Amino acid sequence: MPDMTKRRMAASKPKPRKAAPQKAAPASASIDAAIGASGDWRAETLSRLRKIIRQADADVVEEMKWRKPSNPAGVPAWSHDGLICTGETYKGFVKLTFAKGASLSDPAGLFNSSLEGSTRRAIDFREGDKIDAKALKALVRSAVALNASKSA
Repeated sequence: MPDMTKRRMAASKPKPRKAAPQKAAPASASIDAAIGASGDWRAETLSRLRKIIRQADADVVEEMKWRKPSNPAGVPAWSHDGLICTGETYKGFVKLTFAKGASLSDPAGLFNSSLEGSTRRAIDFREGDKIDAKALKALVRSAVALNASKSA
């Protein structure tokens, strides 16, 4: 058989189907699980922060990022036209880190951690801390606006 005929026959053969990839659990379910893992005041705090973020931006996208052997669940992250912030629980606090926090105005003075960096800023919430929902919503909206201005 000439080479050309072999190529045509090979091209006309149906390709074997690959198994459908396993769908990961929806991000919201993964975040629910991550938040509930501590089962104490930290879970309640991160859950409240999540609710405020979602109230501030109805189009926010929730994801679990940076999964690794030392943290198989990953890190809850919220984005809209780019990363807004991440939420993590530590032994003594819950940390909300804004990816471009150094570029955001913070008139309420929420940022109290990672202040020395040139890009990120964070807010550490300790047990019993009151959450200023209005100021946090303003900060989230400011981060979304900054992301939108960079993507335009």
